[in-house]
Amino acid sequence: MTLLRLGLRAGEVATLTLEDVDWRAGQIVVHGKGRRVESLPLPNEVGEAIAGYLQRGRPDTTRREVFLTVAAPLAGLKRGSVSLIVRRACVRAGVSPIGAHRLRHTVACDMVAAGAPLPEIGQLLRHHNMSSTAIYAKVDLDQLRGLALPWPGVADR
Repeated sequence: MTLLRLGLRAGEVATLTLEDVDWRAGQIVVHGKGRRVESLPLPNEVGEAIAGYLQRGRPDTTRREVFLTVAAPLAGLKRGSVSLIVRRACVRAGVSPIGAHRLRHTVACDMVAAGAPLPEIGQLLRHHNMSSTAIYAKVDLDQLRGLALPWPGVADR
């Protein structure tokens, strides 16, 4: 849920701590690339999923990472573990396995399909360069064809 709805990178999910979730303000602090620390709104469904995991899925421990390994010794997840979890979930669901990073692309494409402007998508993905965002936010060419005006002097095809 944190990958798909917030567009987080696997490493950002792995480094989330209990202190990074501000339940009262409805925000989550993300420790991103280049040691950037940024705050994002915490959508209700993401907050509910995290709370459900903390209450019913997370082992009882004093560790401060949100997401932990299931086998002893308990430790915070690593970036590669997050991607492996996504791949295994795909296999269990009967779909072609993908890595965690593919979900970051998915959230950007979903936002494009919903009509979100590129700067808004870049803000969610925490990009400082729109050319980076454009790579993630692939345009639906079939949708664009329906919007495009015919070229002057060219018959409809």
